[in-house]
Amino acid sequence: MTSHDLSSASDAPTSEFSANLARYAELLVRTGVNLRAGGKVRIAAPIEAAQLVRLTARAAYRAGASDVRVQYLDPHLDLALFEDGTDDAVAFMPAWQARESEAMIGDGYASIGIVGEDPSLLSGVNPARVAARSKLKAQVMRQVSEATGSFRVNWTVAAMAAPAWAARVYPDLPQREAVARLWADIFAVTRADRPDAVAVWEAHLAHLERLTTYLTGRQYGALHLRSDLGTDLTVGLAENHVWQGGAETARNGVRGVPNLPTDEVFTAPHRERVNGWAVASKPLSVRGQLIEGIRVRFENGRAAEVSATRGEDTLRQLIGTDEGAAHLGEVALVPASAPVAQTGTLFLNTLFDENAASHIALGQCYPTNVQGGTDEATLKAAGGNDSLIHVDWMIGTPATDVDGVTRNGTREPLMRSGEWVVQG
Repeated sequence: MTSHDLSSASDAPTSEFSANLARYAELLVRTGVNLRAGGKVRIAAPIEAAQLVRLTARAAYRAGASDVRVQYLDPHLDLALFEDGTDDAVAFMPAWQARESEAMIGDGYASIGIVGEDPSLLSGVNPARVAARSKLKAQVMRQVSEATGSFRVNWTVAAMAAPAWAARVYPDLPQREAVARLWADIFAVTRADRPDAVAVWEAHLAHLERLTTYLTGRQYGALHLRSDLGTDLTVGLAENHVWQGGAETARNGVRGVPNLPTDEVFTAPHRERVNGWAVASKPLSVRGQLIEGIRVRFENGRAAEVSATRGEDTLRQLIGTDEGAAHLGEVALVPASAPVAQTGTLFLNTLFDENAASHIALGQCYPTNVQGGTDEATLKAAGGNDSLIHVDWMIGTPATDVDGVTRNGTREPLMRSGEWVVQG
């Protein structure tokens, strides 16, 4: 099996795998970025994803694309930098790298990102070097991140079953079986294994839109989350906050889906009004490291006590990135019955694991989670947080209860035992 031969990675009949992969590519184009005739798209993907990228490019051209640009990524080059590069090499990133991305955004290129990296590839690397590089990249690419976060153009993130990732997710299976199992999971949770996948997504997105409309209308002062693992957290919400989830309309007027899969609805916390304990329900894979057993106590919005049973140094380096990294930029609610959760699999990838459990994120908030939030002063006045990082970690369990707390202190149940009790 060559690294580019995705179809041989599946034990299912070639025709079935090929049909699912083709539908998946169509979903990235039609549902993910909703590419219009004459549109342009940039695809960034691991080198193992060549077959999926080719199918996606064909789907884009069938949709009327005028240009498709592809960037192949190899995380082993990052490993080479950290293991063999000098400190000067780690501290260097050309400014044109950001200018290229900024120019493509300015020219209206939609973005399709395909992930599938080995979650522990950098586990043997000095975390201080990884932290320094990550901070540098965030600084250099800040305008790109801000343009993306405010949906100047359409973008979507999806995944492919790279062998190294599959081996981490299913360590007890032979590689071929692990890859086939991971592909089956990807097709299932993205609904790409359904003949009417696009229509199924439209119904799902309508459900999420009803939830976000309801929650935005309630304008709760705070959420209170409690779990059987010890989470007891009151998350004050930003003034004039907006709930989002599912489809988003970019500033170019095109409606797309930023994450495939997605089952979350989320909004912006108030950076100074978060209090209590948040206890992780799943490990966090970040910067090539695995962090387990996270416990954080927040006081007046800031992480006041921090611990982890594994990877605590990496967690503390994340929180020390800048002043805003110790505050929250997102709170998201996900039902325990979500498709990702129903697989029973720990994917060690935030795109998937955040759609299996309610979660919070350290760092930058999304400007679109506040009315008028694309204006920096408005966002700050509403309590939105500013940071170079945005790191989601999961705190929800099948026993999690969530209440909305009104401005006058009345509590209204939103979730009980991990499931919605309001209509969406």
